[in-house]
Amino acid sequence: MVPVSSDDLENYETAAELALYREYRDVVGLFQYVVETERRFYLCNKVDLGVRSSGNDVYFEVNMTDAWVWDVYRSARLVKNVRVVTFKDVNIEELAQDDAMPDIRQIRGR
Repeated sequence: MVPVSSDDLENYETAAELALYREYRDVVGLFQYVVETERRFYLCNKVDLGVRSSGNDVYFEVNMTDAWVWDVYRSARLVKNVRVVTFKDVNIEELAQDDAMPDIRQIRGR
């Protein structure tokens, strides 16, 4: 087995992130909404946000249809249905057809 240097790993991660950004750039026009949670960044065409409670705790249930997931480690980023349950903030934005591309530094690491 050939040893892998830290430079090799960094170069691999950089190339994977660049490929993901390019894929995002290619598909963003196919979607109507951007959904941001504490763990992931999604593009989707339908989103439903529900506010739920359990005792004194309040949480959010987000259901998305026809979603694309910003995750460099997923082999399949297109997902038919996604359900997210979280106690953290959820941001949902409707995309305009002419929205500018976001800065990759803003969404890196999601």
